[in-house]
Order: sequence, then structure tokens, then C-alpha cells
Amino acid sequence: MKKIGLGIIGLGFIGKMHLQNGLRLKNAYVAGVADMSPKALASAKKSGITNTFKNYADLLKDSSVDCVVIALPNHLHLQCARMAAESNKVILLEKPIARSVDEAKEILSVTRRNGVRLMMGYPMRFNPVYRGLKEQIGDGSLGDVEVVHAINVTSGPFFSREEMHAPVPVPDWWFNKELTGGGVLIDLGCHLINLLRWYFGDIIDVKGSFTRRFKMPFEDTAVCLATFESGTLGMINVGWFSQEVRMRIELLGSVKDAVVTTPPSNPALTAIHTLTEGISRNRIPFLNELQHFVNCQISDKPFISSGEDGLKDLEAIHKAYQNEIRLQRE
Repeated sequence: MKKIGLGIIGLGFIGKMHLQNGLRLKNAYVAGVADMSPKALASAKKSGITNTFKNYADLLKDSSVDCVVIALPNHLHLQCARMAAESNKVILLEKPIARSVDEAKEILSVTRRNGVRLMMGYPMRFNPVYRGLKEQIGDGSLGDVEVVHAINVTSGPFFSREEMHAPVPVPDWWFNKELTGGGVLIDLGCHLINLLRWYFGDIIDVKGSFTRRFKMPFEDTAVCLATFESGTLGMINVGWFSQEVRMRIELLGSVKDAVVTTPPSNPALTAIHTLTEGISRNRIPFLNELQHFVNCQISDKPFISSGEDGLKDLEAIHKAYQNEIRLQRE
């Protein structure tokens, strides 16, 4: 059986994770990587990657690359996805799909026009814990889920995800609204919106309340109230104000409740776990996600998270921005 040749575009934190996971797959191999950083390319070479490119356009010309993982800043998603589609490469695109709904629609248009399949990177769908919640919803053991409360609070861009014990320089694009498309809601909120849409169907209506603790040109805290197709009412809380990662999904059903809480992160323990076992618990969903991407390409089965999902998530986010509830804070 021919192995799938993967190209990794962007070797930041997420891109490096995809690279290391790609090296673990038995039915795929990393055919090449692209990044502007000589340091990142040198590190990839140490991992055994021989094909490295400073310009991803050159990687897209490589016939050994069947599929690409795009892990670039938000403002580069449209440009890179367009070039990948025109090069006939199957795409795994990191969230959010784009900065705006118009950009997202253009990405879908160019992939359809070129007959290229597109999967969105949403690792929560590949976490066994959250998949377990979906099974409980589906088998009726919770009854009707009337209310869902979802929380995702972190330190955002202010601390390195690789060395969470120390502040590090942050790329300028993180703080430019024109380059990001928004703040914490588009960064973290899209994960929760996508997960809850998977559970309860599309969002019918949504409103948001936003604060700017750090005086940036976009929100660093967001609280959204959403109504889903199933009739479930959802509260979505995301923020960049905590030095500890806090993840919580609470389902309030007519028969019983279900709650999943991610314990506060411990960088020291995570580092030890990574060194001793090769992959930390938090990274397993990303490995499952990449394996799914490859498996579906080999079997020609549909992806669990499509480009259409990415568009619907972004539409809900922009609707929340438009339907802002302004609450006074002392």
C-alpha cells in the first residue's frame, strides 16, 4: 500500500506537533516541511526531514506531497489554501478557517472548483472524553439536554505553549485585528462552537458580551449565549486571563447531568511525560486527528470536520460580534 506523503506548512507550536505526529503514522510519511524560520527548518532536519522549504509554494510543487497540513497565522489561510487547492493537494487546515466569512467562502469555492478535499483541524472531536459526551447525548442516557455550559480559559498569546513557566516574545500578528480577524472568541471560541454544533446541531441564534482587560483592539474575554437546532441553550465562556488552563463542559439533561473538567495544567509534569513517553496526554487528540485525515484520504471517506463546518463556526462567531450585548462593569 502506498503511503500518503504529508507536507507540513508552518512549524510553529501546532505545526511542530503535526510534524512529530506525522513521523509516528504507519500509513503516511512527512514528505516535506515549509517555514520561513531557518531555526525551525534546522530542527526539522534533525528529525530526519530531508525536504525543507523556506517558501511553501516550492513545497506545493513537490510531486511526493499528496496532502498538506496548513498551520499558518490566520491572515495566510486563504492565500495558502488557494495555492494548495490549485496544486491539487488535499488540505488539513488549522482553525479558524479564515479571518472573515467572505474569506471562508472563497476557500470553499476554490477547493470545490479544483475538486480538492478540505478538513478542518478541530482536535476536541478526537478527544475520547468529548466523544464520550457525544455518545451519552446520542444514546439518550441524559434525556433532553436543556442547557450546556462550555468554558475554555487560558493565558492566550501571553505565555509560550512550549515553556509555560516563562514569558516569551509574541509575534506581532497576534495583536493586529486585521491579521487575526478577532480576539479570544475566534481563537478559542471556535473550538467550543464547533464541539457544541457537533453535539446539538447548527446555531440558530447567538449573542455575545465582550471585555478588553488588556486594552487590545479586540476582546480578551467573551461570554456568548447560543440556541442550537436541538433546542439546547448554550453558554460559551472563553478568556485569555488565566495562568492556568481551565476546560469544562457541563451538560444539564432532563434525566441526569454530565460534566467533564480538564485539571489545571502542570508544565513540569507535562514536560516529564513528554520526555518519558514521547507524547503528552494533551497531544493525543492531535495524533488521532492526523490519523483520521490520512485514513479518510486512503479510504475516500468523508472527514469528520469539513470546510463547511469551519464556515458555519465562523458565521456564528461573526454573528456574536454583531449581536453584542453591552453590559456595564464597574
